[in-house]
Amino acid sequence: MTAEETGSADAAEGIRQARRARHPRRTALLALPLAFSLALLPSTAAHADGIRDQQWALDAMHTEEAWRTTKGEGITVAVLDTGVDDEHPDLVGNVLPTRDLVGFGASRGDRSWARHGTAMAGIIAGHGHGVNNDDGVLGIAPEARILPVRVILEDGDSARSKARSTRGNALAEGIRWAADQGADVINLSLGDDSESAHPEPSEDAAVQYALRKGSVVVASAGNGGKKGDHVSYPAAYPGVIAVTAVDEDGDRAPFSTRRWYATVSAPGVDVVIADPDRKYYEGWGTSAAAAFVSGAAALVKAAHPGLTPAQVKRLLEDTARDTPVGGRDDSRGFGFVDPAAAIREGGRLRPDDLTSAAYGRKYFGPGPDPVKEEDTSSGWVAPAAGGLGVALLVTAVVIWRGDRRRPDEFLI
Repeated sequence: MTAEETGSADAAEGIRQARRARHPRRTALLALPLAFSLALLPSTAAHADGIRDQQWALDAMHTEEAWRTTKGEGITVAVLDTGVDDEHPDLVGNVLPTRDLVGFGASRGDRSWARHGTAMAGIIAGHGHGVNNDDGVLGIAPEARILPVRVILEDGDSARSKARSTRGNALAEGIRWAADQGADVINLSLGDDSESAHPEPSEDAAVQYALRKGSVVVASAGNGGKKGDHVSYPAAYPGVIAVTAVDEDGDRAPFSTRRWYATVSAPGVDVVIADPDRKYYEGWGTSAAAAFVSGAAALVKAAHPGLTPAQVKRLLEDTARDTPVGGRDDSRGFGFVDPAAAIREGGRLRPDDLTSAAYGRKYFGPGPDPVKEEDTSSGWVAPAAGGLGVALLVTAVVIWRGDRRRPDEFLI
C-alpha cells in the first residue's frame, strides 16, 4: 500500500470511528426478524438529528453528485411487497394508490401491515419531513413515485399461510400489472432461497414481459450466505439485476448469498429504515440492498429515459466501484453500485429499441397480449430463508421516535 493509499485508509477509518463514537449502540445490537419484538432506544439518543447522519449509504453511493442531474422526478418504481404506508411523513405525496393482489390479511393500523414494503419505499424514494425535510429518511431517488403492489404478507400476519396456499400467482401477476402501468423500475425485495427453491415458468415469463415493456427489474440476491448459498428466485431469472449486500467498509455481508447471478452490491448492513409506527430502525439484508439499487436505476432512467433495461443493467455493471479481482465475483457482482458514475456514462450511450435483456429480441409496439396462466399456488414466492423478516431484519432498538406519543404507545 502506498503512502497516499495509507492516508486515505486512515481518513476513512477516522470517519468510521467518529460515526461509531456518535452512535455507540451499533456495537451491541441484536438482529431480530422484522415482525418480532422491538425495544426502545434510551432517550439520550432519541433525537431525529441523528437519522440523516446514520444514512451512510447516501455518501457511499455519491448521491449528492447524482442529484445535481436528477432526483428521480417523473420515474415510477413499483414496489412488489407487503404494501406501503402512503401516509408516512417521509413518503406522503410520493406514493400512488396500492394494487392489492392478496386481498386479505392485516390492514392499516395493525402491527403486521406494510412494514417491509414501507421500509423499502423509504430507501428508494423517502423525502424526509419537517423544516426543509431535514428529519427522517432520505431515499436514493427522493422525487420518484412509488407504485405499491401487495403480493405477500408480513411474517407476523396470521393470514400469511392462507396467502401462500391461495395466492401463489400473485408475484407473476404483480410483475405483469406493474409493467402494464408503465413502471420504469420494478423492485423485488423478496425471494425463495430455500432448499426446494426452483424457477417458476409463470414468474420467469412475467419478468421477460416486464423487460420487453421497458421496466428495469431489480431483486435481492438472498440471505443464504451462512446457509448454503442456495439459489434465490426471482433474483436468478435472466435479465434481473440481482443485488448482494455489503457493509460500510465495502466488505461482503456474511449473510449475503454468493451466486453466479450477482450483478452489483449495495448497502445492506446498518441501514436506517422507516416504519408505519413512525419510528426508525436499523436493518440488514439483501432486501435493503435491492431497494438501494432500484433507487439508483430510477436516477439513471430519469437522466436517460430512452435507455432499455439491458442498457441500464450494463451501465450499473460497467460503472460499479470497488471491482473485484478479475472484474466480477459471486459475492459482489461487478462491484458497488454508483449511480452518479452511471448517469455520467449513460450520456454517451445511444438509446436502443426495446429488447429483452434475457433473449435480445426486439419488440415493436405496446407489448404482447396478456398470457392466460394456470393458478400455480405452489409457485408462491416464499420470503428469503423461509420468511420475509429474514430478507430484512431490524435491530432490537429504535433509533428515533416522534415526541408526541406516550411511551406506552411504543410497546409491542
